[in-house]
Amino acid sequence: MSLIQKDDPKIIKAWTFYDWANSVFPLVITSAIFPNFYDYITTHDENKNFIGHTVTFFGSSFENQNIYSFVYAFALFIVVLIAPVLSGIADYLGNKKRFLQFFCYLGALSCMCLFFFSRKSLELSFIPFITATIGFWGSLVYYNSYLPEIASIENQDKVSARGFSLGYFGSSLLLIICLVGIMVLKMPAKYSFLLVGLWWIGFAQFTFKGLPDRDHAAHGADKKNLLSKGFKELLSVFSQVKKIKRLKRFLFSYFFYNMGVQTIMVVAVLFARNEIDWGSGEAAEKTKTTSLIVSILIIQFVGILGSFVFSRLSGKIGNIHSLMIAIVIWIFICSFTYWVVRLPEHFYIVAFLVGFVMGGIQALSRSTYSKFLPETDDHTSFFSFYDVMEKLGMIIGTVSFGAISEAVGGMRPAVLALIAFFVLGFIGLFFVPKTQK
Repeated sequence: MSLIQKDDPKIIKAWTFYDWANSVFPLVITSAIFPNFYDYITTHDENKNFIGHTVTFFGSSFENQNIYSFVYAFALFIVVLIAPVLSGIADYLGNKKRFLQFFCYLGALSCMCLFFFSRKSLELSFIPFITATIGFWGSLVYYNSYLPEIASIENQDKVSARGFSLGYFGSSLLLIICLVGIMVLKMPAKYSFLLVGLWWIGFAQFTFKGLPDRDHAAHGADKKNLLSKGFKELLSVFSQVKKIKRLKRFLFSYFFYNMGVQTIMVVAVLFARNEIDWGSGEAAEKTKTTSLIVSILIIQFVGILGSFVFSRLSGKIGNIHSLMIAIVIWIFICSFTYWVVRLPEHFYIVAFLVGFVMGGIQALSRSTYSKFLPETDDHTSFFSFYDVMEKLGMIIGTVSFGAISEAVGGMRPAVLALIAFFVLGFIGLFFVPKTQK
């Protein structure tokens, strides 16, 4: 039985503040500054002369944007391998807060190591990117598992949306600070990676101080054979999920539509850099980078609105129908991008739509899964299972996108292929029962 008092304002505030702390990674590192930094240094030499998009990676030649997708997928694969076992152990020992701290520090320190990223040694340079990704997603397993412990069922949509909104606002604030440093103070972009690490570690202390400890062993004092016990926890979760029709069918749908959502979030900037006509020359390059970052800020701030709109919508028509509406918007986004988006002003329209629906679908997915869980003390193991489904989908999505792009010589046809993921997710939601079975 959980020792945490539900709906405690101080605990909820501390929990949601971790979104403020760690959301700088997906925004600054995976979406805004690092992809632009990576694309520029892999396509230009030391004298700022353009040298093409082809890079050498482990002795083979690839398009630079496809290497980015493959490396990200590899990092997610590692998360899939290690997080389930560690989460089972954490629930068994009752100390998931310590695991949350470990992955937080791993991710933040790795972001700071990206300061040394170099085109001349891509294989080594990508190591901190991989470990930062592991730290971010690994910490979310433990962070998300607190939701059913700190909030009652009727408040979980609102609390989840509050967390995402804080994340959007906080990460946007740091991005603006980085942009002022880069564009006004002429700070090299790589110093942004140091700021991300410091921000993540610094603000996470508020969460670590406010979340209660559970230092007792959740299943007793026996600490032998923890690795096998971690696997047993996961097998237990899997057997329970198979018996709960509503939970099982929701996860099936989530696997597919989230595959599309996460892939778009990873490749959006690289798509815009390579598939939109920004003109040519050094001035056009600067305009491109500035415009892309502005579009990302649009996504972030509109995402705050979207999180609360879909939270309120779910209170009126239910979570499943709200998710269906979100998926329809995503299908429109993919179609519009494939057929229409070729100029910067088109991309701004897409940025607005993505921002509006991104926060809503993420917050609702997290709270919907939390609501569908059976009565249990092992929330970390259940959210680890959720995390595995999410990461497997992301791996398949990013690898598929990269493979299609590599095969056809462009990213636009791969965007059209993402529609299939959303359609499967939409169909799956039709078969989710209204009551727990």
